Amino acid sequence: MFYREAGQFKTNYVSDQAIFPILQDRIGVILIVVAAYVAVPWINNDFLTNAVMIPFLIFALAAIGLNLVTGYAGLLSLGTGAFMGVGAYACYKLTSLFPNVNILIWVIASGFVSAAVGAIFGLPAVRIKGFYLAIATLAAQFFLEWCFIRVPWLYNYNISGAIEVPQRELFGIIVTGPRATAETRYFVVLTIVIVMTLIASNLVHGRIGRMWMAVRDMDIAAELMGIRLLPTKLLAFAVSSFYCGVAGALLVFLWYGGAEATTFSINQSFFVLFMVIIGGLGSILGSYLGAALIFILPIILRIVPPELGLPIHAATVEHITFMTVGALIVFFLIVEPAGLARLWQVAKQKLRVWPFPY
Repeated sequence: MFYREAGQFKTNYVSDQAIFPILQDRIGVILIVVAAYVAVPWINNDFLTNAVMIPFLIFALAAIGLNLVTGYAGLLSLGTGAFMGVGAYACYKLTSLFPNVNILIWVIASGFVSAAVGAIFGLPAVRIKGFYLAIATLAAQFFLEWCFIRVPWLYNYNISGAIEVPQRELFGIIVTGPRATAETRYFVVLTIVIVMTLIASNLVHGRIGRMWMAVRDMDIAAELMGIRLLPTKLLAFAVSSFYCGVAGALLVFLWYGGAEATTFSINQSFFVLFMVIIGGLGSILGSYLGAALIFILPIILRIVPPELGLPIHAATVEHITFMTVGALIVFFLIVEPAGLARLWQVAKQKLRVWPFPY
């Protein structure tokens, strides 16, 4: 009864093309953001912050990046993990070379490095698409993963071959390193993710997003309409890699505290791809829903059964998680290819016309 559009008139093009045209949606988003900034720190639970909220936000950002190129531009990419690694290693090198520069500047700069690499590996998209493009991005995954292992300069010739996050401060507050508190790292990650989500949402609702979707639906027709395929596809790969690069830098600097090349293996790429498939292709909200389901599901399986008197071994939880995720992927591909985001849209539409069936 409270979710209605009655009386909400649009008198200009700006309000008609708004990201959240319904007042209730805007209020809901504001409440979610306020809860993220107030409720989570108020609970003051390090486990909730470290093991749930920080990685959820980081992987949601990576899922948004993959969704931009796969969901909106229709270019299948299997190199998400590698592009996240490019961002992590770039941030590590920049921080090592210029230790006095604000760490957030290097986190964003690492995204631009990843964008440049993504645009280079996106060049085959001009000539090939579909399965063959997926193989090309898979080759990029293996090549970059090889570089992370075989190029000692990337990890400063560390004997262990790993990158170790140094301590860095922001306005006198420690944000990276072992002395950084979970609450501080959470606020930094949350702010970056919110800002980049707004940028992505404006991109897909604007001219660039319409160009991507035209190429996705039928690239030949898009070219006949005057859309240049080369810049459009390369821009999709670059923007997607930028988001994945920033997510990779946040993953290492504000969650793990260090990483090896295996952190950005092909498993990481499939992990993010599953989030996008289950959450919904071509949906920013779907990236969050998919990340929430796939990442929080194992945590629920670890916590709930013991509380019910059913202790489950960690290996069993991992097997159940893989089986559940696989079943969900098959279910959504058959029943609802648009994923959880489409189910949410259907529920909202039902609320808008309730109690009437049309």
